[in-house]
Amino acid sequence: MKIKYYGTAAAEGFPGMFCSCEVCEKARALGGRNIRTRSQTLIDGKLLIDFSADTYMHVINYGLDLRKVEAVLITHSHDDHLYPPDFLYRKPGYAYFPDLPDGKPTAVPIYSSHITGEAVRHLIADTELDECGAFRWEKLSPYKPAKVLDYTVTALEANHAKQLDPFIYIIQKGDSTLFYGHDSGYYSQRVWDYLETAKPYFNFVSLDCTGILQPYRDGHMGVEACSDVRERFLALGVADEKTVFCLHHFSHNGGLVHDDLVPLAHAQGFRVSYDTAEYEF
Repeated sequence: MKIKYYGTAAAEGFPGMFCSCEVCEKARALGGRNIRTRSQTLIDGKLLIDFSADTYMHVINYGLDLRKVEAVLITHSHDDHLYPPDFLYRKPGYAYFPDLPDGKPTAVPIYSSHITGEAVRHLIADTELDECGAFRWEKLSPYKPAKVLDYTVTALEANHAKQLDPFIYIIQKGDSTLFYGHDSGYYSQRVWDYLETAKPYFNFVSLDCTGILQPYRDGHMGVEACSDVRERFLALGVADEKTVFCLHHFSHNGGLVHDDLVPLAHAQGFRVSYDTAEYEF
């Protein structure tokens, strides 16, 4: 399995679009990996996780090829993770598919919880995105493995904006399993109970580190909480010394740009995501 991070920032971007704090100014001055767009990830070139307001930027500047995306998982409906208006542009008149029979595509499934999917369902109903072969919506239920393309996807409840019924995901294909924990604070007891009972083995773990140096544990996490998650994963046996743990989804409120975070994270056994980072496992 291959994961590619296209966007690695929290909602305001990094640097924040209106912000002149010391951390944002340092990110602007350094450039490169210190510049982060809103969260989006691609698995094996075909399974997209989240459809942020920066998706088109990822297409133009980072080479994201939406024409090859076969399914979309949505974590929750904050607009740095879900921006439904752009789904319209897969409709005829905006997009053409001359190589397909009758020029009509197959509707790409969008998976989420019922509440998170409300905006998507309304858009599909109002604009007939399903009838024209653009998109269709599919409900996922927590703790119930579902077949998505050639992956087994298990949604778990996230500790984040609970009124939106947000999800984090376990994604398994063959011998490779990914834990994708965004956006979420430290996990509920129900999540820990599931992991202890199901005993998945994670090759790659992507953890919310929005707070970086901040002691975030509710809604988001910082490095300290991520370290606690790592130790508990190791103790449960769902990860081991071969598992790659990667920090992801950062805010300037965390106090460190990428270049300053990397040595701190490496010392605690973590890699650090950046826009366009790729890992294979």
